[in-house]
Amino acid sequence: MMSLHPVLDAVTRRIRERSQPTRAAYLERLRAAAAQGPRRLALGCANRAHGFAGCTAAEDKAALRGGSTPAIGIVTSYNDMLSAHQPYGDYPERLKAAVRAAGGVAQVAGGVPAMCDGVTQGEPGMELSLFSREVIAMGTAVALSHGTFDGVLCLGVCDKIVPGLLIGALSFGHLPTVFVPAGPMPSGLPNKEKGRIRQQYAEGKLDKDALLEAESASYHAPGTCTFYGTANSNQMLVEMMGLHLPGASFANPGTALRDALTDAAARRVVGLRTPIGEIVDERAIVNAVVGLLATGGSTNHTLHLPAIAAAAGVALTWEDFAELSAVVPLLARVYPNGSADVNHFEAAGGMAFLIGELTDAGLLHGDAATVWEGEEGITAYRRPLRLEGNDLVRGAAVGESADPAVLAPVSSPMAAEGGLRVLSGPLGRAVVKVSAVKPDHRVIEAPARVFTDQESVQAAFRRGELHRDVVLVVRFQGPKANGMPELHKLTPPLGVLQDLGYRVALVTDGRMSGASGKVPAAIHVTPEAAAGGPLGRVRDGDVLRLDTERGTLEVLVDDAEWTARSLADAPADAGVGCGRELFGVFRRAVGSAEAGASVFG
Repeated sequence: MMSLHPVLDAVTRRIRERSQPTRAAYLERLRAAAAQGPRRLALGCANRAHGFAGCTAAEDKAALRGGSTPAIGIVTSYNDMLSAHQPYGDYPERLKAAVRAAGGVAQVAGGVPAMCDGVTQGEPGMELSLFSREVIAMGTAVALSHGTFDGVLCLGVCDKIVPGLLIGALSFGHLPTVFVPAGPMPSGLPNKEKGRIRQQYAEGKLDKDALLEAESASYHAPGTCTFYGTANSNQMLVEMMGLHLPGASFANPGTALRDALTDAAARRVVGLRTPIGEIVDERAIVNAVVGLLATGGSTNHTLHLPAIAAAAGVALTWEDFAELSAVVPLLARVYPNGSADVNHFEAAGGMAFLIGELTDAGLLHGDAATVWEGEEGITAYRRPLRLEGNDLVRGAAVGESADPAVLAPVSSPMAAEGGLRVLSGPLGRAVVKVSAVKPDHRVIEAPARVFTDQESVQAAFRRGELHRDVVLVVRFQGPKANGMPELHKLTPPLGVLQDLGYRVALVTDGRMSGASGKVPAAIHVTPEAAAGGPLGRVRDGDVLRLDTERGTLEVLVDDAEWTARSLADAPADAGVGCGRELFGVFRRAVGSAEAGASVFG
């Protein structure tokens, strides 16, 4: 293993120093909880009886009554409406059997909600999406609050579910915890073709029946969507942090390998001694950021990773992302940053090849602790678990990519940089992903057209009002304003305008996430307009300049005029209906996007 890259080393040292007070306090709390041992041993008889009364297996009830058998809590995001979570339906019985065979007892401690951004795109329910992360974290804490467990199995895959489970599990950081993925659905209609059809529909060249047929051929089976959005970025990050078993991220549901990996996760947690709070340190967080950059993953993780890090007492900033992005090469091309899907990524060498390449380049903390344990650290994940007959064994290290057009070595990367930039200027601070943006679109200067919702943008597009060089400003979309919904419905019209030869960009205090692509988008602008941010001063016709090369976000308006302007009024509060009224407390308490858009701490 090569020595650490000097920038990786410097960023990690800075995070460690910055985090020293909060990390020390977190570890003190964690170790105090560990010293108490499982609370079930100190419970009164009635309390203990309630804890095993529901066991239907006599041997499980006897084991829990005795108190010395390892007790494992399962926290699941199962529902059978959504493809990514549907496979979890039969996991509890499988996990219970595997834990029992390993000498423990497993119980479903609780369930957490799992909503789908795909279903709620552009709909009122999307305003609950980001805050569902907080609900999931709290639901995880409720599930574990009985204090009766020695370890945890977390079942989750998609956008807010994995970050929420992680934040909740870190509040019980003294417990060993293994994350159990369900895997992506098999490949369907190619993502590039799906994107082409969406754009044709936006241009009025196809009808809704044709669009629905294409979408149904894309999202067609149990498992996560196959494009490289937040859900699959989640799986990559969790493996980079050492919380999956080696090679567990992208095995398809319903396969013998997936079943074997699920059983192995159950056995692993019974013998696991390292608690999750010790694994998730500054090294694990930096490894996760590096993985995100090297694969061109979802920009949603510029929100989620700071929030996850904070839950472990680690202070992660956007500057850390940007500084690492300058030295981490882009090694993967998976839609929307390429035409391949995650199944192609896995077939090319997947996480094992990625981890090996980054480790050899000094771009990973190879000694970071994992649930696999042992002296190898994360370098153990170079050898994924594979089936030989009916046996799950350590495979050989993946030394070469089977498809360099999908997954490239460090020696010949897709791009020299990770493609994530931080922009700063009179409009505030924002992040932009340029890994799929062609070089001639990375600097845009054009008049602004200001909107307060994506529906108005689409209406203006249909009227032909946006067929020109334009910077779309969509404000009052931040966490305080309306929960920071995704703005994916803007992607097709923006793509059409760019393809027609216009210079176009997006500036918003909202989100675009992992499915954003070829149009430059300055997102997560902070401070947001609803918090008095300068985005509220922009007027139609102001010339904006988005320069992803220099890292600037400017408004070319006379300084005196700019400072004299009043802030635009926020739209009338629409936070009612579809359950939104229940989330007002989150909108009032939420922090900035740069701090993770979290209500905790």
